Amino acid sequence: MLNFYQNLPSKIDPVLFSAGSFAVHWYSIMWVMVLVVTYLLLIWRIKKGEANYKKTFIQDLLINGFIGALIGGRLGYVVFYDFVYFSKNFLEIISPYDFTSETWTGIYGMSYHGGAIGVIIAFAWTIYKHKENFLKVVDFVIPAFPLGFFFGRLGNFFNSELVGRATEKFWGMYFNGEIFLRHPSQLYEAFGEGLFIFTILWFLRNKKLLKGVLSGLYLTLYSGVRFVVEFYREPDEHLGFVFLNLSMGQVLSLGMFFVGIVLTWVFWRRGRSFN
Repeated sequence: MLNFYQNLPSKIDPVLFSAGSFAVHWYSIMWVMVLVVTYLLLIWRIKKGEANYKKTFIQDLLINGFIGALIGGRLGYVVFYDFVYFSKNFLEIISPYDFTSETWTGIYGMSYHGGAIGVIIAFAWTIYKHKENFLKVVDFVIPAFPLGFFFGRLGNFFNSELVGRATEKFWGMYFNGEIFLRHPSQLYEAFGEGLFIFTILWFLRNKKLLKGVLSGLYLTLYSGVRFVVEFYREPDEHLGFVFLNLSMGQVLSLGMFFVGIVLTWVFWRRGRSFN
């Protein structure tokens, strides 16, 4: 049983099915799940009388947010993780063709923190267009997000990407044909950034919190969990540790953590209510 568990990544085909040159990957399915699960949770809340938004507004919000996440995630990776390379190979930001090796590599590299900025911008534009209150809408949506991220991190696991650091612990796993164990950091993130934070925010969703506090709390919780889990995740090969023994993900998470703390304190101090 232990042997099966430790070799589980090699038993998972990242491609769900293929027809000729067309292939559907588990990773893509998991990101569709992110959108679907978030939407279903929000509609359930509306049906339970926890908010009074139209379905068309929620659909518009999530679709625009998803597009914002893709654009922001890509640009965030370019800026935060490999700016020097992409500044010299500008077309590869959006091109699946690697002009250096003259091969088709696909578009790789996404940043959660860049994606978060993209979502915020997309949300702000959509909420303004529908003449809704920004903080109230975000506080309504944010408790559903972590459960969606759970599936996103599972997609990373199915792809055997964003692997953990080497370990001798028995719960480590073998990735990509290697002969040493690694922490399954994707699963740590799935349960930490996903289920753990979802449980907390879902419990607090209908509490009489001041407007914006729930959103600030999410930023604080996510960045705190991400910072800790990054100690078990292999740093990006081309970056390594960027400050002391911290990875780029940890540096960005530290920034997000302080932003979350400040926003939570400001919203609490200002005493904005939902009414």
